[in-house]
Amino acid sequence: MRQRSLIAITAALAAGALTLTACGSRDDDGGSKSGDGSGGGSTTVVIGVDAPLTGDLSALGLGIKNSADLAAKTANKQKFVEGVTFKIQALDDQGQPSVGQQNATKLVANKDVLGVVGPLNSSVGESMQKVFDTAKLVEVSPANTNPSLTQGVDWQNKQVRPYKSYFRTATTDAVQGPFAAQYVYNDSKKRKVFVIDDKKTYGAGLAGTFTEEFKKLGGKVVGTEHINPDTKDFNAVATKVKNSGADVVYYGGEYPQAGPLSKQIKEAGAKIPLVGGDGIYSADFIKLAGANGTGDLATSVGAPVEELPSAKEFVANYKAEGYKDAFEAYGGYSYDSAWSIIEAVKKVVDDNGGKLPGDARAKVVEAMQSVSFDGVTGKVSFDEFGDATNKQLTVYAVENGAWGAVKSGTYGG
Repeated sequence: MRQRSLIAITAALAAGALTLTACGSRDDDGGSKSGDGSGGGSTTVVIGVDAPLTGDLSALGLGIKNSADLAAKTANKQKFVEGVTFKIQALDDQGQPSVGQQNATKLVANKDVLGVVGPLNSSVGESMQKVFDTAKLVEVSPANTNPSLTQGVDWQNKQVRPYKSYFRTATTDAVQGPFAAQYVYNDSKKRKVFVIDDKKTYGAGLAGTFTEEFKKLGGKVVGTEHINPDTKDFNAVATKVKNSGADVVYYGGEYPQAGPLSKQIKEAGAKIPLVGGDGIYSADFIKLAGANGTGDLATSVGAPVEELPSAKEFVANYKAEGYKDAFEAYGGYSYDSAWSIIEAVKKVVDDNGGKLPGDARAKVVEAMQSVSFDGVTGKVSFDEFGDATNKQLTVYAVENGAWGAVKSGTYGG
């Protein structure tokens, strides 16, 4: 996922997709003349947003939507691309791949959409890639972390980029899983792990890369289990964990399940930490895990926002804009994802004499490959696979009812 900038603040689980489509007729130069009074002959460019805006994962999804919206508003205030007004069209995928695929088709159908931010879930991203790639519409995820999305299903042996229109600002599970394993083994001195995942693209992939590195370091896997993400009763699994003698649990999945799982493991008598990835790095995990969640750990992409000078302006502007939902784990990455699209649009416009060309979508995909700027999360640029070149990660621990940064670094595999 994600998943992850980076202050976990309690978010109101409020629904409400912000859908702002351009009005007016399309130009020959690839844009739509704005009829909103924002500057005469201004061309409207829509940035699509796909995320779970309702349901269990909406805390993260609303943070993604709002942060992309802030990027569009900032670009407009700065007149960053002369003659272009940016708006967002946000669609709710409910965390479901089938809905995400339908949303991708809707966004492709809106000719004013020149780029899409999202989605949150790797499984949803997987369902959208071909739709966007066929339409030559760029997609930049702030949260997808499964390596296969950019490097093919056989990424461990032969890296092949499946879709040229797909990019991401979050680092991958090929880095995040081993980074967590090194922390658990070397820093926390844990030797016996019980590994659990939710069988989804993100969770299973993350659990797999963690397990491989933990065993390589000399750790022992004393049990494995797959859970049904549609249930909240994990007592049978919790009993297995207690009986296994594990001194740590690693969970590949997301906070709606991780919170109750952590709570039930402790209630079963196993007073050991649960460790997860950016998918559990949310204030909602702490609410669900309860008091016994103290000491649980999560890895998330990037450095803590409070330690990044580049993020101070984002935090201040987000607050000033009055969004009622926290930007959560992926706010900074969502802003940077949207801003990378804005940067690519600017290059296309500049290269075409100040106007959008008729093949603007294809040109934006092409321009995205060379985008490079100092963003909220640090330096933003992409490698030959469309992956973020920023590999920074942070371990967070639950202390006194909140996530606190414990250690930042990069995976030295």
